[in-house]
Amino acid sequence: MKNVLKVVIVAGVLLAIILAFSSRNGDDNEVTVYSARIESLVKPLLDQFEDETGIKVNLLTGSGDALLSRLQQEGENSPGDVFITVDAGRLQRAKDAELFKAIESPELAAAIPAHLRDVDNQWFGLSLRARPIFYAHDRVDPSELSDYLSLADEKWRGRICVRSSDNVYNQSLVAGMIAHHGEEVTEEWARGLVANFARSPVGGDRDQLHAVANGQCDIAIANTYYFGGLTASDDGNDQATVEALSIHWPAQGAGEQGVHVNVSGIGVLRHTKNEENAIRLIEFLAGPEAQGSYAQRNQEYPVRDDAPRSEITQAWGEFKADELPVSELGENNAAAVRLMNRAGWR
Repeated sequence: MKNVLKVVIVAGVLLAIILAFSSRNGDDNEVTVYSARIESLVKPLLDQFEDETGIKVNLLTGSGDALLSRLQQEGENSPGDVFITVDAGRLQRAKDAELFKAIESPELAAAIPAHLRDVDNQWFGLSLRARPIFYAHDRVDPSELSDYLSLADEKWRGRICVRSSDNVYNQSLVAGMIAHHGEEVTEEWARGLVANFARSPVGGDRDQLHAVANGQCDIAIANTYYFGGLTASDDGNDQATVEALSIHWPAQGAGEQGVHVNVSGIGVLRHTKNEENAIRLIEFLAGPEAQGSYAQRNQEYPVRDDAPRSEITQAWGEFKADELPVSELGENNAAAVRLMNRAGWR
């Protein structure tokens, strides 16, 4: 009887160990993605990954801030393996919240330029977007435009549209300005920019572009993929806006930093139970085929040079991009927000 009892106890202990190990390492045949990118953009690629690898992909979508809060609340009980979100500012917030873990992948190190990924390999850029100046070509002489600093000139008084300081894209633009010019110069610029607003900031980037076309302002600052979306649209109003606008790539001269760029990105979550599958998925999304598909669907730029660009973005021509490490945009985010508040950017 004692021997039987010992066997039962040993079996119970072994079962507990197996269950604990299984819980810690999850299902070997799945990966769970928390994504702030819309389902129609990412799901085709996730379906392709699933078909090619046999690894089941569970997808949960939502806003970047909402998903970040959810991951914090779930803690070690989170089923998430990777987190996709937009802008280096949000990626840095996730890193600061200790949601990511550092990973080693020679494939990712080779595919993604160092300035487009986290310095500690906790997140990696998946797509690139630029934030240039758009102008009404019937009212603005492009020779009058140069870099971002020039937008504070009094000649633009009442002529500029841009969204609010709550928007992380603008926060990252200002964070980049701080990195290049320091807080004093950047704050002076921000005050001049605010003085040149044609209206109080309202709406998203598309609204700023439409406002220029409608004559509410002459210049807007916006991300390129919004203009790409309007270009790809069949809507007559969108096409009218595209026809009324031209792109100016700021800071292209010798010694200048180039146009401000940012990324959408991805990282492996600290409490992942499927780390191997998570890394495999990120490597797939960083591959040239997935990069080309991603760029085509949302009119963004690939993060790797050997991936194809869409016909729409190719038509815009080449430009010099700022090679400031995008991680610095996130690191300067808090300072940028405080500066924008002091400058009266609402």
